Amino acid sequence: MKATTSKLHRTEERNAWLFIAAPILGFLIFALVPLIYSIYGAFTNWDGLGQMTFIGLENFINLFQDEYFYKSMYNTIFMMLGIPVGIVLALLLALGLNRGIPGTNTFRVLYYIPVVSSIAAIAILWQWAYNGDYGLVNQFLAIFGIEGPNWLQNTSTVKPALIIMAVWKGLGYTMLLYLAALQSVPKSFYEAAKLDGANAFKSFLYITLPMVKPVTFFIVVTSIIGGAQIFAEINVMTPTGGPEYSSASVVFYVWQKAFGNFQLGYASAMALVLGLFIFIITLIQFKINEKSSFDLD
Repeated sequence: MKATTSKLHRTEERNAWLFIAAPILGFLIFALVPLIYSIYGAFTNWDGLGQMTFIGLENFINLFQDEYFYKSMYNTIFMMLGIPVGIVLALLLALGLNRGIPGTNTFRVLYYIPVVSSIAAIAILWQWAYNGDYGLVNQFLAIFGIEGPNWLQNTSTVKPALIIMAVWKGLGYTMLLYLAALQSVPKSFYEAAKLDGANAFKSFLYITLPMVKPVTFFIVVTSIIGGAQIFAEINVMTPTGGPEYSSASVVFYVWQKAFGNFQLGYASAMALVLGLFIFIITLIQFKINEKSSFDLD
């Protein structure tokens, strides 16, 4: 009996190590090794095919004198303005669906369809909708006598157009997170607030918002990380980076330098700066969240 137990224990231990080894190997091969290689590449003039020659900080010096890098960074930050808009809309939708209105499950499915759809397919769909000649958006505006612009070919409308599309695509995912958070709030909190004379707005302000704060924090952190890496939508809808490069994001510029101009060393330097930017922003958010956290006890 003892030998059987020992054999079972060894088998379970071996299986456990196999399960643990898979993600560790995946992280080493597809994340850590490319990261280290990219950091080294940032200090070389590597073109992706030839020999890597160490050039010190030259890529970084050139990077901070590159007007296209600043422009792409500005575009990336500008398009993040859609994050608070998406959060507010998702919270309002979740509040509505949390009231148990008829057809709630249907609305959940409808709002979640864009989340599971291919980003390339969605980008092509919106590219058609934004067309200045026959696009659905301008046809809708024409009903009210408004002549819409050629959204993706205008420097003043291309970024708002991309923001609207990004908000629409991510709305279902954010809404479901909020809906789950709202359904976990104890009803006794609202009943106690009602007995104390609190109206609906005060209940929302002092109960709902604090209780969904962890979800809000998660959404803000992941949205900023995702927003800083926006690429596929821009590459499909504005493959040249838009008029006067007004829709090119940092990752789009990295991709152009790496695989268009074969400047992988320079692109690695940009990727490293972008990674540091995301790390610092995320760290600040964690610090702010720690200061404003509360304990129910």
